[in-house]
Amino acid sequence: MTGDNSFITASKPSDGTVRASRPAAACNGHVTTHNGAGMAISPPSTAKPTYHMNGITNGTASKAAETRPFYQRVLALVEELELPCAVQHERDSRPPLLRFHQPSELAQLLPMQLGEPVASEDELLQLCRRAAELSVRTDDVRFRNQLFGGMDKYGLAGALLTECLNTSQYTYEVSPVFTLCEAELLAKVRRIIGWSSGDGIFAAGGSMSNQYALAMARYNRHPEVKTQGMFGAKPMVVFTSVDSHYSIMKAANWHGFGSDNVVQVGTDSLGRMRPDLLLEAVQRVLAEGREPLFVNATCGTTVLGAYDPVPAIADICQQYGLWLHVDACWGGAAMLSRRWRHLLTGIERADSVAWNPHKMLGAPQQCALIVTRHEGLMHHCNSAKATYLFQQDKFYDVSYDTGDKSIQCGRKVDAFKLWVMWKAHGDAGLERIIDTTFAASRFCAAEVARRPGFRPVLPSNDSQCANVSFWYVPEALRGQEETEEWWQRLDQVAPRIKEGMMRSGSLMVSYQPLPSKRFHNFFRLVFTGAPQPSEQDVTEALDEIARIAEGL
Repeated sequence: MTGDNSFITASKPSDGTVRASRPAAACNGHVTTHNGAGMAISPPSTAKPTYHMNGITNGTASKAAETRPFYQRVLALVEELELPCAVQHERDSRPPLLRFHQPSELAQLLPMQLGEPVASEDELLQLCRRAAELSVRTDDVRFRNQLFGGMDKYGLAGALLTECLNTSQYTYEVSPVFTLCEAELLAKVRRIIGWSSGDGIFAAGGSMSNQYALAMARYNRHPEVKTQGMFGAKPMVVFTSVDSHYSIMKAANWHGFGSDNVVQVGTDSLGRMRPDLLLEAVQRVLAEGREPLFVNATCGTTVLGAYDPVPAIADICQQYGLWLHVDACWGGAAMLSRRWRHLLTGIERADSVAWNPHKMLGAPQQCALIVTRHEGLMHHCNSAKATYLFQQDKFYDVSYDTGDKSIQCGRKVDAFKLWVMWKAHGDAGLERIIDTTFAASRFCAAEVARRPGFRPVLPSNDSQCANVSFWYVPEALRGQEETEEWWQRLDQVAPRIKEGMMRSGSLMVSYQPLPSKRFHNFFRLVFTGAPQPSEQDVTEALDEIARIAEGL
């Protein structure tokens, strides 16, 4: 194996106990061992494990046998490793964000094969420990790789409770409290958007929310498709920006529209859909004999964080009778803030809105919802009237049996963790989370604009979500003519810096090209609300990028 495995080297004293080569350190009342980089790592067991009250050892059995249920031992492990707490260590003593290994190496560090059971719960706990130690610490403020990060502590508590209760959210009889929680949350979000009525559901992620929206749009226009299918129907066309999420293309595929009937509309210099090009596209589709059906406006695009101009798009939808869906999975959190609500101006004119609280707001994965202003439409669109679940002669109000409007049968309880968060923070507390997150992104953009070697992808503006996009130009490439060959060389910089981050475990920031703008590889640094980012966190991330780049 070629990977650096020094972090699991251990010595074995005469008493049979495996100890790491570094001294042990106390952590939350437990004792852990650390590798050279400061990361708590447990060596693989080489002797038959035995049960002990204070954790895992090998050799002679303890007098006091471990009697706790296994899940309690795992919870103790979670506390020991400080997994959900996002504990911020001093810079020089922080454990790595991750320990990267190639798949073949990782498979040797953690046995993946299934078949025979493990010898004991001690051995199983050891496997859980190693799985955690070899995973990415998304709760660390240095994790800026995706549109999610750590977890709100109250949301985590709600998630733990729902896991323990292990129910399915399809009927009131098996999920009474959570049904009411979901209904209250959906009504709250609709009121924030500006609707007095409507419907909605918590879905299995933002991509699934977009699927719901497209299904409702088709049913609203052509309810006969539910029973007769699309055979012989005029091709229906979906419009979305060239920078929108790829789930729109997948939804068109799944629903039988076909990717050729997805029109990708061009964007302006800030990545926002151009209404003039949308109007041209709708008129062109009509002239071709196809049927315009659905427009997806994005509020917070994945890469640039752009907010499409909803009012102008809504005017076109109203003129041509098109369903307007707003994919606000990333940028929808701005509606909780009086300071940033203007980014979503016009959202109340949409037919449906998708929002993922597990992104910027920090709800535990996953927490995603879709709401519509059309009351009853979601149920009529998706209902199959399964008589073994949705009996109409029950002794309670069956309108609370929400499962028939879902395309799932069993459905995980995702609403309660957000309900607990909202109860804990209140409207004002959630607003502070969003304001702090946006403030960090604006500080980062200003730092990028002033630092040598950092070049913003977009001009300075206040209309983006909490995304900061930039190139890093190493000193060796500065002051040169920016020919195509120069750009090809710069194109290699971001991937190599990313590799340096991953191998050192010091930071995680994503990079990507943007073909629609002919942009070569650049970094996208995104900010989320858990843990709350500070200006120091921003400067340290940018410092680390520059340090790795100049060391290439």
